[in-house]
Amino acid sequence: MAYITIKFVLLMYLQAVDVWSHTLLGRIQHTLSRTSRTKVQRLGVFTTGDVEKSSWHSKEGPIAAYAVQGRRSKMEDRFVINENINNTGVSLLAIFDGHGGDFAANYAKDKLVESLYKKIVSIKDIISGKVPVPAECKEVREENEKPKSPNLVERKKSFKKSASITDECMKNKKEITDVELLSKLDNLSRPITREVRSNQVAVIKDVPVVSYIDSIGKIDYGKLLTDEVLVADKMLLEVAKKKLDVAGTTALIAVIEDSKLYVANVGDSRGVMCDNRGNAIPLSFDHKPQQMRERKRIKEAGGFVTFNGVWRVAGILATSRALGDYPLKDKKFVIADPDILTFDLVDHKPLFVILASDGLWDTFSNEEAIVFIKERLHEPDFGVKSITLQAYYRGSLDNITVVVINLQNFEFNVTKSY
Repeated sequence: MAYITIKFVLLMYLQAVDVWSHTLLGRIQHTLSRTSRTKVQRLGVFTTGDVEKSSWHSKEGPIAAYAVQGRRSKMEDRFVINENINNTGVSLLAIFDGHGGDFAANYAKDKLVESLYKKIVSIKDIISGKVPVPAECKEVREENEKPKSPNLVERKKSFKKSASITDECMKNKKEITDVELLSKLDNLSRPITREVRSNQVAVIKDVPVVSYIDSIGKIDYGKLLTDEVLVADKMLLEVAKKKLDVAGTTALIAVIEDSKLYVANVGDSRGVMCDNRGNAIPLSFDHKPQQMRERKRIKEAGGFVTFNGVWRVAGILATSRALGDYPLKDKKFVIADPDILTFDLVDHKPLFVILASDGLWDTFSNEEAIVFIKERLHEPDFGVKSITLQAYYRGSLDNITVVVINLQNFEFNVTKSY
C-alpha cells in the first residue's frame, strides 16, 4: 500500500512539473514574440543544414553575398549585385529588407534597380559621346555646367569617424544627441532640383538624364540616387494602394565608380567599411523612430513613437524611413528620403566593405563585424557565409543578408576611363 501511495505521489509531482514547464515555456515564447520587430518563429535548435535549406548566395569577382531566411516564416530580404554595369566600370549593389510581406522588396529590386541601371548606361553613353546630347537637353546641360558653389558632400574631405555612434545609441536605447553627428545628418545635401515639396511629400517630375551630368562631365550620383529612390517610392505607393498591399522595405544602395563610393540609405539596413588601419567606418546611419530628428519629424506630422520591445512609429514600424508602407506614408509618419554619403577610397584605402540587413546588426556591432570578416577574408567567399551563419547562431530572429566587397586588390591610385 505504501508503495502504491509513493508511486501515486511521484506521478502527481511529475505531472505538476510538466504543467509548470509548459507554462513557463509558453511565457518565454510569448516574450520572444513581443520583443521581436514583427511576428517571428520561436527560437529553436537548428543544424547548419537546416539553416542552409533556405539560403541564397552569389559571387561576382571581388563581391560575395549570402542570405538566409533564418527563423522567419518567409524570406523578405532581397539583394542585387552588378559588378560592372554594361561594361561601364560602374558597380551597383543593393539590399532591400522587406516587412509586411515581400511585395515592396521585390518591387524595389526589380523596378528601382532596373531604372538605375538604364539611367547609368544612358548617361555614360552621353558622356562618352556614343550618344549625342538631344537638342532639347542642351540648354539643361549648359545650365548645369555653370559654376556652382560646392555642396556639403563635395566640400567635406570624407567622413572619417572610426566609431559608430549608431551602435552605441542602439545598445543603450538612447536618442542620438551628439551635436556634431546631428549637424551632419540634418545638413546632408539634398541635391534635388526637380522636386516640389509640400508638407514633406515629394512630387517628382520627369527630367532628362543629361541633368545628372555635373560640370566636370561626371555623373552626379547624389542627385541620381535621391531622385530614383523617390520616384520608385511614388510608383510603388500607387501600385500598392491598388493591390491594398501595406508592405514596405528598406533600401541600402552602393555605387562604386573609379575611386568613389556612393551610399544611399533608407531605413535600418547598414553599411560599414574597414579602412587600412582596421577601423570601422560607418557608411550609413540607421533611421530609427527614437532618434531626435526622426521623432521630431514624426510628431510634427501628428504621429507618435512608442516602445513595444523596440521603438516603433505609431506603435507599428521599427524604422522611420522606408519605401512603401502606404498607410503610414499617407499620414507622413514615414518618408522615403534617402541619406547620401560619398567616400573617397583613396583616402581610406579600405580592405573591404560590408552591406547588410538588420538581421546581422541585431547581433553584431560595426566593430565586431569588421574584426570577424578581417579574419576570414582568405575564405573563398570572403567570410560572408561565415558571418551570416554566425549572426543566426547568436540568436538573430530576422532574415539575414550580407554582402562583402573585397577591396584588397583595388587599384586606388588608378583612374579608370570609360
